[in-house]
Amino acid sequence: MSHNLALAQSNAFELARTLMVPVTLFEIDGEYGIMPSDELDDADVLVVYEYDPYLVGPAH
Repeated sequence: MSHNLALAQSNAFELARTLMVPVTLFEIDGEYGIMPSDELDDADVLVVYEYDPYLVGPAH
């Protein structure tokens, strides 16, 4: 978990590209977390963004 949104966003993007699976960035109790989207289920979290490695452009 991280309090830094920019760091969490960067890590979420990198994790999605490494695992090649959709990854969800979520917030709970003022902290940000990341996990593969299919493992999130119906957890009581605020979804910030879902990173899909197949919808983003090539890395530069």
